[in-house]
Amino acid sequence: MLLLLIFLVSVLPLSTDGGKIFWGTEVKPHSRPYMAYLNIDRNNSHYVCGGFLVDKDIVMTAAHCNGRPITVTLGAHDMRNKKNTQHISVIEFKPHEAYDDKTLVNDIMLLKLKHKAQINSFVKTIALPKSEDWVKPGQVCTVAGWGNLANCHLSNTLQEANLEVQKKQSCMEMSRNYNDSIQLCVGNPDKKMAAGAGDSGGPFVCNNVAQGIVSHRFCTGQPPQVFTRISSFIPWIKKTMKLLQQS
Repeated sequence: MLLLLIFLVSVLPLSTDGGKIFWGTEVKPHSRPYMAYLNIDRNNSHYVCGGFLVDKDIVMTAAHCNGRPITVTLGAHDMRNKKNTQHISVIEFKPHEAYDDKTLVNDIMLLKLKHKAQINSFVKTIALPKSEDWVKPGQVCTVAGWGNLANCHLSNTLQEANLEVQKKQSCMEMSRNYNDSIQLCVGNPDKKMAAGAGDSGGPFVCNNVAQGIVSHRFCTGQPPQVFTRISSFIPWIKKTMKLLQQS
């Protein structure tokens, strides 16, 4: 299904469209209290993305989830139920300085919230990896989001799927821009489960640590897909969080 000639796929466009966790399952309500739902306005259009709380007033997401204004919803499970949710405006956002909106490398961004989130059983932060942490092929981790279901309708409830990390060659064959030192190749091509744009910015969680960020898919729309490798950005994250908290 993904056996395309390298000289063709290396120049095919990337896509953040689709927003799908295919064939996932609904998570236990509030079992992922770090999840953030982003409402984004950009160029007179409305978008949604995922994100995750890494400090009381800092949310991490993908750099391509930029725009203004951005409103973050925390504490949600079913988006039709506003109970226990916190809605906080973003006052500043910092995408990585080397983010490229064509190749989508360095697809990572930090959002400064207008005020600190109230930490409780519905809203909590998630741990980040150490710089030396390295997610390896064969490892199975979890991605979650409110993106489209397999029926192409947005999900009201938070969905999750377990996805397997692939060898770097699987993504290098799909794109000459894939860089395993800063990206993860995720999703078994023999399975239907995948994530996309509506889930962009959400965390790839391994053993309760956010190891990746949903970034983009290839033009085939099928796994594998590319996630940002968080451990490679720890120095940048620490520096940028400090700057945001001083502002």
